[in-house]
Amino acid sequence: MTSNDAAVTSVPEVVTKDRVVIRFAGDSGDGMQLTGDRFTSETATFGNDLSTLPNFPAEIRAPAGTLPGVSSFQLHFANYDILTPGDRPDVLVAMNPAALKANIADLPHGGVLIVNTDEFTKRNLTKVGYAANPLEDDSLSDFQVHPVAMATLTRGALEETGLSKKDAERAKNMFALGLLSWMYHRPHEGTERFLREKFARRPEIAEANILAFRAGHAYGETTEAFAVTYEVAPAKLAPGTYRQITGNTAMSYGIVAAGQVTGLPVFLGAYPITPASDILHELSKHKAFGVTTFQAEDEIAGVGAALGASFGGVLGVTATSGPGIALKAETIGLAVALELPLLVIDVQRGGPSTGLPTKTEQADLLQAMFGRNGEAPLPIIAPQSPGDCFHAAVEAAAMAVKYRTPVMVLSDGALANGSEPWKVPDADTLTPVDPGFATEPNAPDGSGEFWPYLRDPETLARPWAIPGTPGLEHRIGGLEKADGRGSISYDPDNHDRMMRLRQAKIDGIEVPDLQVDDPTGDAELLVVGWGSTYGPIVAGARRVRGLGHRVATAQIRNLNPLPANLGQVLRSYKTVLVPEMNLGQLVLLLRARYLVDAKSYTKVSGLPFKAEELQDVFLDYLTGTHPNTSTTTNGAMA
Repeated sequence: MTSNDAAVTSVPEVVTKDRVVIRFAGDSGDGMQLTGDRFTSETATFGNDLSTLPNFPAEIRAPAGTLPGVSSFQLHFANYDILTPGDRPDVLVAMNPAALKANIADLPHGGVLIVNTDEFTKRNLTKVGYAANPLEDDSLSDFQVHPVAMATLTRGALEETGLSKKDAERAKNMFALGLLSWMYHRPHEGTERFLREKFARRPEIAEANILAFRAGHAYGETTEAFAVTYEVAPAKLAPGTYRQITGNTAMSYGIVAAGQVTGLPVFLGAYPITPASDILHELSKHKAFGVTTFQAEDEIAGVGAALGASFGGVLGVTATSGPGIALKAETIGLAVALELPLLVIDVQRGGPSTGLPTKTEQADLLQAMFGRNGEAPLPIIAPQSPGDCFHAAVEAAAMAVKYRTPVMVLSDGALANGSEPWKVPDADTLTPVDPGFATEPNAPDGSGEFWPYLRDPETLARPWAIPGTPGLEHRIGGLEKADGRGSISYDPDNHDRMMRLRQAKIDGIEVPDLQVDDPTGDAELLVVGWGSTYGPIVAGARRVRGLGHRVATAQIRNLNPLPANLGQVLRSYKTVLVPEMNLGQLVLLLRARYLVDAKSYTKVSGLPFKAEELQDVFLDYLTGTHPNTSTTTNGAMA
């Protein structure tokens, strides 16, 4: 080789792809969530459509190097509209043996595996049951393996900063981020700006992370281990202003917007609980928009304060997860009896009891419908994507104010922590809602009294009187009230009438008809979903249609009251299939309400459905090969 030849560096081939799925995996202390979030932010800035799936332990610091301590972040990005965070990763970044062992089964044949070799010590291998180092035998021969000594290279890059070895190694996740950013031509200015802002009080740490990030990027440029880089062009999205958003952030913004469209101050009474806590955190930043947040001593105090705020003429909100809904049930029932607006956010997680705090599930539907003593009906709305959480919050608040009722929004962990590009709506397009406070006595007998349960003939909503308004003094509480006058009543006929009026009020709420996606109009299989199953269902249907089969899909967003045309739609198809992340709660309601022989496919693993998984289920039904069983178990059909 001549001296001139030695100075020449081979230029990696650039391969264009339509879509890529990347999974970062490591110890819960390795910063995988931050790494994934930063890669996602730069991908959003670049203009790709995207969807993410964070997956992390419930413990604040799970045992280092163990399988239960593995934290991962999966990102699916593409140059077209996508609906899920992807099934299997094209690229797996494994920061230690535990991350490798926990995730390698998902990496397809020929997939790219980037491994931090510094962590593959005998002790760490033994800890997760490896008898031999998988990097040194043939067990990974099916994959494109790239061993990288990330900790060593990071320490070398930070040697002149004066940081200790331990502190320097903490930046190895930024080295990994820099390397992947180089591989996929991601922007880097935003990450460097983010690091300087995040560590503004410790600029030396900010600069160390930036140096590690740049070192990872330079490693990709200078090493010949990577012969290929990849480009994924921006997606062609509808014109508008976009930002990356998670479901919890979108829900928070929706609550802020609800205060603006109703003209009401917002009061959030909440107790921290995974995965709903970020709603409390986010809303606490928006005092300028008339938002007050109160971190109560427990779940019951949180909802009690929120209901008290509603009584005082404020938009009361409480946010929690399934265990919190159980504790709040009595006060939510009180809100039904008082007939006051109250927004209840349930970010569902795996149960029962403490269950799986950081994993997703859809098992609170029956609790939302019936989990209160007595007949205590309330509307239920289920957003279908992270961005849709914004609109669900606005709609729920408007419904609560108009009909004087608590309204429950059923989000879940997959929506709350997942993210997608969100088109920021024009504030002028949001419909104003007049709270219509009572201002004067309304007794029809001319007595000059105020009757708190004299109803609007159109909505059946009772008047909302702010305490202290002259002439509008009235009694309120959990004991049954006389129709109209509002005095305490134990009369059987009155109680029957009041119960039926409250039910009729909910039944009379106008919700949009169910929209069915049936391109050919002659599909025999209708797949019905709710909540976060929307993405996997539609993605699975797209795959099935691509194979030449006909399948229709529909997403029920309003779960109570149900759309008026739902029964007709269900009876229009030979087979109705309902995939749910529970053991068959919606299908139970549909079968009971409409007497249709709807089938169930269920999953309660704590993880969302995969498009590939549902594709196979749909094909089983379309080809008549599904199991003839009457049970619904984990991943089972009935």
